[in-house]
Amino acid sequence: MGEEEYETLPTHSVGVHLAAGAVAGAVEHCVMFPFDSVKTRLQSLCPCPETKCPTPMHSLWNIVRREGWLRPLRGVNAVAAGSMPAHALYFTVYEKSKGLFTGNTVGHANTLSYGAAGVLATLVHDAVMNPAEVVKQRMQMQFSPYGSSLECVRCIYRREGMAAFYRSYTTQLVMAIPFQSVHFMTYEFWQQVLNPEHKYDPKSHLVAGGMAGGLAAAVTTPLDCIKTVLNTQQTPEFCQKDSVL
Repeated sequence: MGEEEYETLPTHSVGVHLAAGAVAGAVEHCVMFPFDSVKTRLQSLCPCPETKCPTPMHSLWNIVRREGWLRPLRGVNAVAAGSMPAHALYFTVYEKSKGLFTGNTVGHANTLSYGAAGVLATLVHDAVMNPAEVVKQRMQMQFSPYGSSLECVRCIYRREGMAAFYRSYTTQLVMAIPFQSVHFMTYEFWQQVLNPEHKYDPKSHLVAGGMAGGLAAAVTTPLDCIKTVLNTQQTPEFCQKDSVL
């Protein structure tokens, strides 16, 4: 694109944001899913051998060695099915809200507007994604009794009702709203620092995104642990049953 300021080009259509968001969401969750499985086990109340491993890589290898190569991918179909519509709406709402709040201008003065747009996008995203998160995390547990994600959905609905899919929704919002606010404010801030002329520069997006994601995750990890416990709180019962057997 050369010297052309790509961020000042005409705004993309809703369809473009929907498609880009859906693809980005699916790729993000699927690529990092094995490590997400490790995180879920470490955060849950159910005791597991992974808590004794020194690094996430050791934990992942421990799961593969004991339970097979495909075990870290259990539940990936649920999160893929949920993340595509959730992220499609997320990026669409964010881009449209950002344009509305800032008047399609750029600069440090718009930092709070970026945060507000992130909050609105999060409300929509989590309403769609939360049921998939519940299914995903129950499938990820060491002693998960479900043969498939569809079976998991049926069992949860039959035994616990529809409310079980949104038991952690409030906690998810309490975690996600500050996460996304910090993430987008940090990301847009570092974009202004690293790429003040708003030219096409993938490296600045990579660095800014990494710094934003790291800071936001550090701030909200304690709440993420609470969300995992709420989503998997039936699991310790299964752990005890399997331990007896």
